[in-house]
Amino acid sequence: MAARPLVARQPNERLQALIQEAGCSNAGLARRVNMCGAEHGLDLRYDKTSVARWLRGQQPRGRAPAIIAEALGRKLGRTVTIDEIGMANGKNLASGVGLQFSPTVLGAIEQVCELWRSDVGRRDFLSGSSVAASALVEPSRDWLITAMDQQVARSAGARVGTSDVEAVRAMTEALTQLDHRFGSGHVRPVVVHYLNSVVSGLLAGSYREAVGRELFAAVARLTELAGYMAIDTGQPGLAQRYYIQALRLAQAAGDRGYGGYVLAASMSHLAAQLGNPREIAQLARAAQEGARGRVTPRAEAMFYAAEARGHALLGDARTTQIVASRAESAMERAEAGQDSGDDPAWIKHFGRAYLSDELAHCYRDLGQAEAAERAAREALDGLPESRARRRAIGLVLLASAQVQRREVEQACHTGMRAVELLGTLRSNRGAEYLDDLQLRLEPFREEAVVREFGARLEVQAA
Repeated sequence: MAARPLVARQPNERLQALIQEAGCSNAGLARRVNMCGAEHGLDLRYDKTSVARWLRGQQPRGRAPAIIAEALGRKLGRTVTIDEIGMANGKNLASGVGLQFSPTVLGAIEQVCELWRSDVGRRDFLSGSSVAASALVEPSRDWLITAMDQQVARSAGARVGTSDVEAVRAMTEALTQLDHRFGSGHVRPVVVHYLNSVVSGLLAGSYREAVGRELFAAVARLTELAGYMAIDTGQPGLAQRYYIQALRLAQAAGDRGYGGYVLAASMSHLAAQLGNPREIAQLARAAQEGARGRVTPRAEAMFYAAEARGHALLGDARTTQIVASRAESAMERAEAGQDSGDDPAWIKHFGRAYLSDELAHCYRDLGQAEAAERAAREALDGLPESRARRRAIGLVLLASAQVQRREVEQACHTGMRAVELLGTLRSNRGAEYLDDLQLRLEPFREEAVVREFGARLEVQAA
């Protein structure tokens, strides 16, 4: 038998750095790994010698790398991936990209730029990644307890000025309008390539403190938009990574209000889509707490509306109504012009129509059909024609309320209006809402109007 070739191993410096950061001894880490493994039904018997071998570059087999990452993550109080511990072994190279709320500005730049590169170069892997449940809530904790970055100015690379920041803002606005009209399937590749080819260079450039803060704020908005577009193209695992990085960029910008928006408008809605109602409420409350006194009533209304969604999905009608009333009161203050200052650009869109849309979701989930129908109609009445995707979703909400009221023929008619509108878009979110409507119509599947609706949907999908 031929001798097995010797392979020179490289010391695992990543693991060494994390062990030092965690303040663990080799024996202490081995003990934690064994305990963590036992919780997963594994009989692991590692000791300090095992850890020493890992540090010399040995790759443990099976589920061990994931258990080691989990054990270190518990000690550090954050998510740790197998990439971070240097045990990806040439596989899943992008698995941990974008999941960390970096403790430093430099780390944040490196992480978000790597996310953009990975998205462009290895999109198939990232788009298939699942959502890490703990990483929905952990960044909100980091954001709550992390102090503002003392300095973001850089003195390396090409000079970045206010005109560069304005260009990013203008591009974000233009891409947002295109997304509203045509859906993310048409627009998202442009956003990602712009981030990777242009914006990454700006972050790596040279800028004064004030310009740097503005740059991070602008890039945070565009990164959040790319995350939302990932949702709309059916990539929730990828969206999660963009949202975490948008939250970190908002922190670098010193914008607590926008950080709260990312939690309440983005991450909590992702939790809603994934069916995690407790996380919805937790994220919205984190937004309220972390941005307290730093946002206008319009933003407060949005934060409360997001929390109400979580309580509604939990079936808690009483708490939903309490929080929804707070949202409506905040909106009344906003409409009365009682803002402490002008609304920032990122919340100006959230008016009465958007609040009604959020409340329509709440009432639908609570089975309060009349209230859901009323709120859905109010939303549709206030939404401009240019918000095609939002109007389509509003029509599906209205149809769902009509199903709950057993107005099946009217529901199918309303649903077809949504189908026609979604035919002009490339939107996975819209398709998911239609799937939900079909499920709600299932008890009435023998009725001719329901069969016709189903047939027209099949033609539309063909």
